[in-house]
Amino acid sequence: MKAIVSLNAGSSSIKFALFTLEDPAAPHMVAGGKVEKIGISPSLTIRAADGTLLHQHDWRGGERLTHAILLEELSGWLLGHLAGHELVGIGHRIVHGGTRFAEPRILDQTLLADLEALCALAPLHQPHNLAAVRAMMKIHPALPQIACFDTAFHRQMPETASRFALPRALHDAGIRRYGFHGLSYEFIARQLREVETNLADGRVIAAHLGNGASLCAMRGGRSIDTTMGFTALDGLMMGTRCGTLDPGVVLHLQTELGMGVGEVEELLYRKSGLLGVSGISSDMRALHDAESPAAGEAIELFVWRAARECGAMAASLGGVDGVVFTAGIGENHAGIRRQLCERLEWLGIRLDQQANEESQQIISSGDSAVRVLVIPTNEELMIALHTATLLRRLRGSVSPQRGGRCI
Repeated sequence: MKAIVSLNAGSSSIKFALFTLEDPAAPHMVAGGKVEKIGISPSLTIRAADGTLLHQHDWRGGERLTHAILLEELSGWLLGHLAGHELVGIGHRIVHGGTRFAEPRILDQTLLADLEALCALAPLHQPHNLAAVRAMMKIHPALPQIACFDTAFHRQMPETASRFALPRALHDAGIRRYGFHGLSYEFIARQLREVETNLADGRVIAAHLGNGASLCAMRGGRSIDTTMGFTALDGLMMGTRCGTLDPGVVLHLQTELGMGVGEVEELLYRKSGLLGVSGISSDMRALHDAESPAAGEAIELFVWRAARECGAMAASLGGVDGVVFTAGIGENHAGIRRQLCERLEWLGIRLDQQANEESQQIISSGDSAVRVLVIPTNEELMIALHTATLLRRLRGSVSPQRGGRCI
């Protein structure tokens, strides 16, 4: 049976999923998992679609293991244990597509070089995305590798929402607001059409809250505005990223404190956010369990910033019909959802406390003017859908004409 693999390679993790193509238009997930703690103490977990544990492995003393080595290990396990599936393509999450790339594309050396030039705009993500592509090209040289861009969903934003108040020549040169987490928001828009048809056509704030966090204002399933801009550093407070910052702070760090460009990048991307404010951790779970006042302050700031930006999204939409929580914090942290909704009561939000504690799909009360939902995101499925669609369009049907391999 034909199959495709979705890969989402980050700085310290690799998420992946295997999909079969009984119906080429509807990929069916059969297994998936994650390589975690890359650079510290890597571990691999693979589960079947029903949650059954298929494989688990820890690399003790594996601090030096690279993404390429770990991907080879993962591919080897797939080759050895999922017999009977013919791999016909590999889809990759590529965080930044710049001004030129929005539609899914077959990856080759020319496109890789073009995307490499965008690494400075997404230093936590793009280099690792592209490293995964090169690793899989080496392991599976005959297979099509498909780029699926995280910026693509926001390309339809109004021109006003994509501009900075900078000279036009700079905008024309690509210095503009792109937006990210697009694959996640695209999935949420797709799910709303299935579970909340009326809301899908309305004004929705989607809150992708995780180690990376952003909001998207959607009207009729299309991006109208979002909190991330030129880079994935903008907008909400995140695990290690500061979010929106007065640009004068950057000038001050360089001119008055003598910090170099690399030091400023390290500070803003890796030492700020929840980690920087708390001095403890970038993990919301660890901060929730901590008794430190600084941990409480970090959580309070995270919620305040998110509520403040929700107000901006409401203004862009001209009102709000629904709010959707997704991603690690949004899906799993009832306390953060509660605190954020309390700050948004002025929008007419009323929370059903029990439904929220149980993380039910609908967590707003019956008298709430705004529908509030929890919808788990699935970026891997969106990658699989884009990959299958492109292969089908290029070939007429999904078939391993370039030498699909059995796994």
